[in-house]
Amino acid sequence: GGGRGGRQVTPGNLQFSQNARNTSGMVSQMPLQGQNQAAASAPAPPPAAQPLTAAALASASAADQKNMIGEKLYPLVQKVEPNLAGKVTGMLLEMDNPELLHLLESPDSLLAKINEALLVLQNHNQMK
Repeated sequence: GGGRGGRQVTPGNLQFSQNARNTSGMVSQMPLQGQNQAAASAPAPPPAAQPLTAAALASASAADQKNMIGEKLYPLVQKVEPNLAGKVTGMLLEMDNPELLHLLESPDSLLAKINEALLVLQNHNQMK
């Protein structure tokens, strides 16, 4: 029965319910599990075509804000690290939203954070 699918990147104990619906219309029929991979293949306009506005973020719930930011972040991460884009994006989404918005506007800062995340993954994999 029910339960969560996949790993959630939301902070704290926030959980998505199985009947949650995205009312903003940004993403069509996106499954709960594998949300990062699904965002890349969703039949939505290119991410650059829909600028992320403060007003749009302010009117969204915390979970929707993370999704909206994640949808913008994923293609940028994918350009740098195509093989681990979903994993790295998920790691970055654990940061606070204001920091994430800064990363979207600053390619240098984003690249530094991507490299930091890759280093963490590399160290983690060596410990196994």
